[in-house]
Amino acid sequence: MTGITQSNSQRYHFDIYAILEGAQEMYFGHEVQVNVNQVERVKVERTLVDDAGNFVTDESGNPKSEIIQKCYLSPTKRRGVERRALLWAPHKDGKLLGDAQDCGIPKTCAKETCPICYVYGALEAGKNTLIGRVTHGGGVAVQPLDAEEKQRAMHPSDIVRGKGGETPTPFRREYNEPGLFYPVYNHALSVSENEFVPVAYAFLDSLARIGAGNPKGARLAEKNGSGTPLLVVDRYLVPKGKRPVVSPHETSGSGAVDYFVKQAEAVRGNALQFGGSSEGEMFSRWTGDEALEKLETWSETFVRTHLQ
Repeated sequence: MTGITQSNSQRYHFDIYAILEGAQEMYFGHEVQVNVNQVERVKVERTLVDDAGNFVTDESGNPKSEIIQKCYLSPTKRRGVERRALLWAPHKDGKLLGDAQDCGIPKTCAKETCPICYVYGALEAGKNTLIGRVTHGGGVAVQPLDAEEKQRAMHPSDIVRGKGGETPTPFRREYNEPGLFYPVYNHALSVSENEFVPVAYAFLDSLARIGAGNPKGARLAEKNGSGTPLLVVDRYLVPKGKRPVVSPHETSGSGAVDYFVKQAEAVRGNALQFGGSSEGEMFSRWTGDEALEKLETWSETFVRTHLQ
């Protein structure tokens, strides 16, 4: 038994696919080494091709490859930003939603009536557990542009140590360069539309808050400068259509956009024009501005239901 109370309305699976763009340099910490705050990276093996698109081979005729490093927007850290967006949402009584629900991090309330815990999961030590039904993926930058190391005047910990009157201690920090594309994905398992609304709100509200320290924030990348956001939302009982998941081997920003759009338009038996929608009981897909409007509508429902 899952322990999840029976819903009064139809449950679906929901997917959010998007390509985010770093609007400025961004720091999402990984570890500290020799006073340098480092960002996360992943290693990807890439097969080499020439200008004509043919594999570059060695003397034995085997394709050559190389290992490249890419910046990484961690799905687990993005999940944490989304959860905090809900915890810190402004409640009508002047409190934050987390305070109104007596819910926080790491002390979650683990109540099924909590709009945060019932989808993001919770653990009340020795008493109750709610399995999270929202998972996060993606985050591997498209372009193989490594992080840039920059010097800052004073580490924040110096303030805590009471060094305000002393000479600031310089430190160095790595930043993901501006303009990197990050394909990201949210998947909600067996939730009703009313249960999904906090996920929609958290996704949109967290965009301006992604990162650690300052600056923060990313934006929804756009389709070839058209103003159409690279965003897809699926609601389904039967998984149809192709999933717009960009390969981590892709190193071209324009190539990633073209692939994302092509996959988003491929719905089984009903090809879409990106920016439109295809709705049905078994499978619905909204793309571009239609997808953004759908997430905004669900976000309004969340605010009216849980914040006002």
